[in-house]
Amino acid sequence: MSSKLRVRFANHLTVLRKAPKTKEAYLRAVRGLAAYHRCSPDRLGNEQIQEYLRYLIEDRKLSWSSCNVVLSGLVCFYRGFLGWPETRFSIPPRPRIRQLPRILSVAEVKKILDATPNLKHQALLKTVYCAGLRVSEVVRLKPQHIESDPSRMLIRVEQGKGQKDRYTVLTADCLETLRGYWRVYRPGQWLFPGAKSGRPMSISAAQRIYEDAKKKPV
Repeated sequence: MSSKLRVRFANHLTVLRKAPKTKEAYLRAVRGLAAYHRCSPDRLGNEQIQEYLRYLIEDRKLSWSSCNVVLSGLVCFYRGFLGWPETRFSIPPRPRIRQLPRILSVAEVKKILDATPNLKHQALLKTVYCAGLRVSEVVRLKPQHIESDPSRMLIRVEQGKGQKDRYTVLTADCLETLRGYWRVYRPGQWLFPGAKSGRPMSISAAQRIYEDAKKKPV
């Protein structure tokens, strides 16, 4: 995909107010298609597009959720951005596969926390579980988002799912852990800073903390 076409599509996604992660995922989907055929995506035909989708499903064996992100990106590009009609760009209907998230028991959560000796990691994981946060939300927390006044006891989540702000409960146990973490680490702008100065912990780093804790014997 040419840099000019990429910029135009990126601007289109911005106007649609797509979240940064969604915007990058859609751009990556179109780049992948162009790289696979070694051709600008606006010059491809429907058969070539479907061949790329077959490659993702059969050869690369991507999960349905990953394939759906690619499909959504291509639909946005061809129908929304380029304005192609369904007669020019058509894809088979996507199967609706819904999987309920696995909910950890209290004992399983306790096992994970007990297997985490690092105070920063324990504070992060406890905040996730006690406040019911997504990993993308916990890494974006700032110290001022923790409202520890006894009359409130809340955590403010800014720009969560759907780009909406919300509040969630701050438990006394979580607050105690966060205070201990604060005394030792004294974080600055971000409650859980990353390796790079001035940046929050990355989502992938937070996910590794969880995965490592799950593997450790208690």
